[in-house]
Amino acid sequence: MPDPAAAAIAELQARGRFGIRLGLGRTRALLRELGHPERRVRGALIGGTNGKGSVQAMVGAVLGVAGVRVGQTPKPHLVDYRERIVVGGEVIAPDDLAGLLGDVLRAADAVPVALGPPTEFELLTTAAFAWFARRAVQVAVVEVGLGGRLDATNVWDGGVAVITNVELDHMDRLGTTLARIGFEKAAIIKRGDHAVTGASGAGLAAVRRRAARFDAPLREVTTLPVSAMDLDGLVVQGRGLPDLRVGLLGRHQAANAAVALATLDALDAAGIVTVDEAAIRRGLATVRWPGRLELLAGDPQVLLDGAHNEAGVTALAAALDELRPLLAPGRPTLLFGVMADKAVERMVGRLAAAPALRDALVVATTVSGSRALAAEALATMWRRLAGSQAEVRAIPAAREALDEAQDRARSAGGPLVVAGSLYLVGAVRGWLVTR
Repeated sequence: MPDPAAAAIAELQARGRFGIRLGLGRTRALLRELGHPERRVRGALIGGTNGKGSVQAMVGAVLGVAGVRVGQTPKPHLVDYRERIVVGGEVIAPDDLAGLLGDVLRAADAVPVALGPPTEFELLTTAAFAWFARRAVQVAVVEVGLGGRLDATNVWDGGVAVITNVELDHMDRLGTTLARIGFEKAAIIKRGDHAVTGASGAGLAAVRRRAARFDAPLREVTTLPVSAMDLDGLVVQGRGLPDLRVGLLGRHQAANAAVALATLDALDAAGIVTVDEAAIRRGLATVRWPGRLELLAGDPQVLLDGAHNEAGVTALAAALDELRPLLAPGRPTLLFGVMADKAVERMVGRLAAAPALRDALVVATTVSGSRALAAEALATMWRRLAGSQAEVRAIPAAREALDEAQDRARSAGGPLVVAGSLYLVGAVRGWLVTR
């Protein structure tokens, strides 16, 4: 039986030809046509360079355990567009998505011509708010797409604004300094919001200025102490919550957990929702965030991570160094693909220098999409940065590259790490997990 959402998704994907066009006018026009559903939902808008997905997953897990009907907007999707609209932990059904996108696409026809046609992301953002309103969501946890000030999600004022951190990324659109990028991200803080940040340095200064200007109480957090780590996650010492188990891999999740806990405090202070300690403990212990240091058991053991910028691969390298004694003991294999507009040389340099990957077999591949760096160019860069002793293969077709990487990992008896792009991780996850 054909997927009822297929035609609507095909029309939605056609909007991809409009690319990334920052601005709020088109999304405001769409929401106006649909009766402003975003005004019927409160919650947290989460921006930042890295970690915003992990934070939304943690907050959503805690709220779900507490019995709250929570709406979430994970992005990008790994396998299916339906992953981008989640209520009560369940992705939207195909029939519901078909009807919802039909309504939103009809609303797009009424957007003033002077504003230009809405983009794919703007349509999905509008669809999420419309679905949350229809499903009477009690709390929404929404991820910013790119930046903040001109991102489509910034049409919404949920009452709580979160900036996880500020690092260099998307510099062609957001600016070339941490101060400028912080300015763009801090713009999600609106008058009277309760704000949260884990930023530091120039990025933190920008967040502080915005919060002060708009009378938004600001909670500033730093990473939580880690007392234990294993393949089930880590144990952190939360502020007032000792021995708190977090079910995500990587020491960097201690910083995200600090932001998530502060976000829950902010939701409470804003009068949106209150959760107890039992819900916090159970929610954080059971949280899952596919494709982000996600370990898939089997032969070979596969570790998926969507690290796609310098800060992300730095966290991945550190996590691999710590987790390496717990993973399969043989020589590791790395399947790597990346977008050409990223800081690729610095990303490769970080991974090539990681002790856990020093002797890795590297399979460079080409991610789908016009922005992808060609596999051979990536392999050439890796050889140059890692040294002539590095064993690097270039296989442009991602599925063929995965098959080769799996064979090599099985022979070596070590883990297969897949990283560099969420598009690559999503494709691999679809091939390995989704049937």
